[in-house]
Amino acid sequence: MKKTLLSASLFLGSFAFAQEAKTDASVADTTKAWSIQAQNTLMLNQAAFSNWVGGGANNIGWLAGVNYNMTYEKGKDLWENIIILGYGQNNTKGIGTRKTQDVINLSTNYGREFAKNWYISGGASLQTQFAAGYEDGNNPDAAKLSNFMAPGYVNVGAGVTYRPNDNFTMTLRPANARWTFVLDDDLQYAGTYGLKHDGDSSLFQFGFLGTAIYKVKLMDNISLINTGSVFSNYLEHPERLVLSYSGVLNMKINKFISTNITLDLLYDHNQIQKTQLKQTLGVGFAYNFDNGKKRSDKKENQDWMKQ
Repeated sequence: MKKTLLSASLFLGSFAFAQEAKTDASVADTTKAWSIQAQNTLMLNQAAFSNWVGGGANNIGWLAGVNYNMTYEKGKDLWENIIILGYGQNNTKGIGTRKTQDVINLSTNYGREFAKNWYISGGASLQTQFAAGYEDGNNPDAAKLSNFMAPGYVNVGAGVTYRPNDNFTMTLRPANARWTFVLDDDLQYAGTYGLKHDGDSSLFQFGFLGTAIYKVKLMDNISLINTGSVFSNYLEHPERLVLSYSGVLNMKINKFISTNITLDLLYDHNQIQKTQLKQTLGVGFAYNFDNGKKRSDKKENQDWMKQ
């Protein structure tokens, strides 16, 4: 899994460098239309004990991830593509290896401007994870809770997008189809992720989806990315909202070393009738680049993620 993420990071990084290596004429033609903002991270943590009266267990962990935002903006056209991949593990003496991070989040959204900063838009997204999850971390002897595409969420819908500047994007889709896939046979029983009958592998919902991304530069070398969403199913129990929030605080020490703090909150009645929380902190290698210095002549606040 680590090799897969690192390979993806190297591939995307090579693509970005290739774009920057083009001739001046080529760059002049493309940077106004395409921009790439990206972060590649490899976080490490470790603790060791020897004759330590206070107690403790030797452990070592890692977390790798990529976060790419590739945007095409020219004339009245706006096309945003987001790739978020992350996986991490921690190995503690006497306990074994446990998963600390596991996410796949891909989305695309195309819009055509009909008024200043407003776009008629349509798009799709996929959310799932790489590996199986268990009640006791990723201990295969414990009860299985999830797996790749179990659940997997696919959204396809149309609506409007509001984008006044590079730091804020809001999309409202009053017509959104949402499929929940459960492709692991061990998890295909009634009630799991909202499935109606034992053996079902998917659940269809249709309703309203709202998403927003707000990026804040708190101070030099410190930025915060806020992402939120809400979904309401018209077909059954529209009052049972699916709510999610993700916050990523990045504190850059220098060009290659940074600290990341993440917070994820989720409420989904079909998963568990409680608020879910996940928080991570890591220090390690991070390489950011921004190939969108002239993303749009009418946009502002371009410097929230500059080196």
